[in-house]
Amino acid sequence: MFDLDAYLARIGLSGRPGIAEVHRAHATTIPFENLDPHRGVPVSLATPDLERKLVRDRRGGYCFEQNLLLATALEALGVEVDLMLARVRVGGVVRPPSHLVVRAFAGGAAWHVDAGFGRGTLLEPIPFGPGGEYEQSGWRFRVVQDGPEYVLQAATESGWADQYGFVPEPVPPVDIEVQNWFTSTHPRSPFVTGLIASRYLDDGTLVALSDWDGPVALSDSDGLALTEATPAESTVTPVERGAIPEVLAERFGLNGFAVGPDGRVVATSLVS
Repeated sequence: MFDLDAYLARIGLSGRPGIAEVHRAHATTIPFENLDPHRGVPVSLATPDLERKLVRDRRGGYCFEQNLLLATALEALGVEVDLMLARVRVGGVVRPPSHLVVRAFAGGAAWHVDAGFGRGTLLEPIPFGPGGEYEQSGWRFRVVQDGPEYVLQAATESGWADQYGFVPEPVPPVDIEVQNWFTSTHPRSPFVTGLIASRYLDDGTLVALSDWDGPVALSDSDGLALTEATPAESTVTPVERGAIPEVLAERFGLNGFAVGPDGRVVATSLVS
């Protein structure tokens, strides 16, 4: 049995909130993070494990965890949902369908739900399918059609940028399990090789700690940087690896981690 009350308390809500309220509270409360794959721990998508990790232990997770938990909560609120797999398009590289997207049906309409895209996820649902431009705390999103795929785009200084594309058809749970296993265990998966934690603040400011694409100027910290961004401006600050536990705790509410001898994040219980 899914503990809806515990989930709502985790994101600061109660009662029977609507999907927009739940989505925004989730996106501004539960951080996106890959600390388990990064430290060699495969990700479980079993509902009790998601509740334990993201709700009771007040951790975060990546797209499969975030959006499965959100979809389960919406179902508990009486909302019908479909699960779909998307290919991330950032960087112009063809990638596996390793991102999870939710279609929700509420108020007589279908909604594009996604609180798990890390740096730049939706703050609130948008109408499902190609359509207009939607602004959320200054961030702008739209969906366009590219052949059989719907493509989520985000507005940037240089124009609209593809985020991910997906065929708007539900997939069976086994497909999600396979992609999750690949993403959390493959030795060349960026979720295994790199580190990321991100979250939206209540005002829509995006805060991210990552070593995925740090500029050359940050080479002394292996590209690890803390980014704080609004639609109007952003600041990037180098972060030394020894400061990771402090940054995780203070900026993302993620406690109980240290840096091991190899420079990777480990649970404090594993540090002698």
